[in-house]
Order: sequence, then structure tokens, then C-alpha cells
Amino acid sequence: MLAFYDERLVLLSVPKTGTTAYQAALRERADMVISDPPELKHAPLFRYNRWIRPMFEKVCGAEMEVAAVMREPVSWLGSWFRYRQRPFMDGRPNSTKGLSFEEFVLAYCKGDKPGFANVGSQAKFLEPQKNGCRVTHLFRYEEQDALKRFLETRLSVTIELERRNVSPSMPLELSPRAEEKLRLKCAAEFELYDRIS
Repeated sequence: MLAFYDERLVLLSVPKTGTTAYQAALRERADMVISDPPELKHAPLFRYNRWIRPMFEKVCGAEMEVAAVMREPVSWLGSWFRYRQRPFMDGRPNSTKGLSFEEFVLAYCKGDKPGFANVGSQAKFLEPQKNGCRVTHLFRYEEQDALKRFLETRLSVTIELERRNVSPSMPLELSPRAEEKLRLKCAAEFELYDRIS
């Protein structure tokens, strides 16, 4: 998570959406950088609303706008699957080694997800809060230029990005039946992504 006080802007770090590269590029420009532990670096909107927003509001009298990135849901799951294929995950319950992408997606669709498929939800991460706290600037991961232009304009900087935390590339095959099940079980993910202008 990055906060820019003068610009009244916070950039949430939705996992598997490339925000680690922005954090590396903008850490010297940011007023607040939360890069560890992962539970705080990747704090969802509800956690930002509960802990970080009140600090800015009560101490500084500032209401911050919130920016975030969302990845196309199948691609997002593919990134998690590939990330958990890495050798450092071998032997851990979250490893996807030995599984097909389809097995991973079908496990993700279960109500009681096994550890390897328990990767959260982008829609839940970005869910507006009852007090009105919401993401005011939502960008598609697949349209990086829009996010980069927005941040460069808002922060009056030129951003040089380096690829960070990239999962190994591999073919990801999903049958129409599995994709249909995913779209049915996780409709909120697809609906939110489709609403991004």
C-alpha cells in the first residue's frame, strides 16, 4: 500500500495485480509505504477503512481517494496457480505442484476451499464499505497504461517500471465447463471487472 498525502491518494496492493512494481518505483515519492508484512501490504479496502483511513481523517483532517487494480478473474487465478508452482512452495499445503489449472479452478469454486486454492477474492478485497469508503479509481491490470498515466499525472512524476514478483509462464487450460462453473460461482468477480470503464 502506498499513500501520497499532498495528493490525497492511496494505492491499494491487490495481490497478483502488478502493484509491487509500482511500490518499488514510487516508494521514494510516497509519504507512507507499507510493504511488510503481507497482511498489511495487501490490506483490503475493509482493513484500510478500519485502520488507515481513520488515521488520516482524525489526525490530519484528510479524506483520501483510493486507487486499485483488478485483474481479469481467470488471469488472476492463473497468476496465483503459477505463483504456487514455484519451487519454494514444494511440500507446502498451498503448493499447486502436480495439479492442473482446471483442478485448481474447480477447487477454488468450492465452498470449503483447500489451502492451495484459498486465495481470496478481488471483489471482496475491493468491496465498498457501509460508511461510504470505496475505491474511487479502479483500473484493469490488462490496461497498465491507464494506471501509469493516472499516477504520473496525479503525482507529477515519470514512472519507470521494472517487472517484479513475476510468476513463471506456462500454458493454462480451462475447459468451457470449468469456466462456466467459475463464472457462475464467482459472478461478483466478473461483474465488477466488466464494470471498470
